Formats: sequence, structure tokens, C-alpha cells
Amino acid sequence: MAVVDGEGIPLGLLVEAANKSEFKLAEPVLATIRVKGGRGKPKNRPQVLVGDKGYDSKDLRRELKRRGIKPVIPHRWHKDLKEAEEIKQYKQRWHVERTFAWLGNCKRLLVRFERLISMFLGLFYLSAALICLRKLVSG
Repeated sequence: MAVVDGEGIPLGLLVEAANKSEFKLAEPVLATIRVKGGRGKPKNRPQVLVGDKGYDSKDLRRELKRRGIKPVIPHRWHKDLKEAEEIKQYKQRWHVERTFAWLGNCKRLLVRFERLISMFLGLFYLSAALICLRKLVSG
């Protein structure tokens, strides 16, 4: 799982088993965000969380609103989002998909050959660092 900014730069990453529900992993992946900008403690709370239908949960929506994060998540049983602003924000979800495609450029992440999770995590973080470096250089 990954949390990315509006440019597709990874802010938080989490590797878990594939048999866990996405909405249960939303809180742990949000806890991995640490963005240092200027003075004070690092920022760890996005303003908006855009997710797909896998994140649809009343408990998750309630928790995000309690923390001051606006959830933009379509309901599983409804085809469309309600408000025009939510639709505009949801259309930006392609940045996340593009980031996963960038991570997929590292072939060892597509098909997991490593037996040790520490090796897989190392490659995962190295790939994320390369994405950040490319964005920094291309400016």
C-alpha cells in the first residue's frame, strides 16, 4: 500500500499480506507518513484521502473525519460520487496508479522472488527513493 502526493511521489509505504482488507490497512499506512517541511514536527496527516471502493467502510470514514481528513471514497453499491468536487478529486487517483506502475519497473517487486521480507522491503524502499530522485532531477 502507498500514500502519494499530487505528483505521485510516495509519502508512506506499507507491505502486508494480500489477504487483508484494504480499509483495515488504511490506518497503518497513514501512520507511515512523515513529511518534514520547515520548522516544527513532521506532518503526518493529509487533507484529503482518495481511495477506491476497497476502502469503503463506515468506520474508516468516521475515523478519517475525526482526524480532520476528508475521505473521497466511492460507495461499493453506488456507481458515482455525489458531489462535483469529490468527482474532481477522485479523478486524481491516477497518480497513485502511476506510482504503482513506476514501482513495477523494478521487476523483483512484480514477482516476489525474495524469501525474506527485509530484502523485499529494501527493494521496495529503494524503488520509492528512485522515484523521488527522478522527480527531483526532472524538476
